[in-house]
Amino acid sequence: MDMDSDSAAKAADEPDWLMDEPLEHAGAASEQASAPPWRVLIVDDDVDVHVVTKFALSQASFQGRRLSFLHAYSGAEALALLRSTPDIAVVLLDVIMETQDAGLQVARQIREELHNSAVRIILRTGQPGQALEHRIIIDYDINDFWCKTDLTTRKLFTTVIASLRTYATLREAEQQLADLAAALARRSGTP
Repeated sequence: MDMDSDSAAKAADEPDWLMDEPLEHAGAASEQASAPPWRVLIVDDDVDVHVVTKFALSQASFQGRRLSFLHAYSGAEALALLRSTPDIAVVLLDVIMETQDAGLQVARQIREELHNSAVRIILRTGQPGQALEHRIIIDYDINDFWCKTDLTTRKLFTTVIASLRTYATLREAEQQLADLAAALARRSGTP
């Protein structure tokens, strides 16, 4: 008996324990395919930055969900999109646009006026400076700060995926708190 027929004979005698695996994967793939994409807002007054960022992240996915890109070219456009699209997970935000601090003002408004603590804000600037970075990290509720020249495709991918992970965890915690509050309200008899 040669090796191939010996392997075939053993396989015929063994239980087919892998039979269900493709069905499980098919169900998970179907569930993931129907899941909405993660929304990433690119805010920059330079069209090329939008193009390069979208290209760099075009094949990225997290938890089986692709990325969907929204584009704003000014602080006002960014805030309008954030108001109308509450499920934006990550904002890639340029510091200097229509003014020297337009991005910083958007970051502040996201937290203070829109009361959005879940969205992850990644500031990007073309004007590096350690003193500037330290002041911004301390004074603004942002999640990351990068000089555009230092943000390689690999670092951008890593930063965005880490931000999505945090966003997903925060949203899950918010949902658990809402469920707990609803259960307590039902238990106490208040609507």
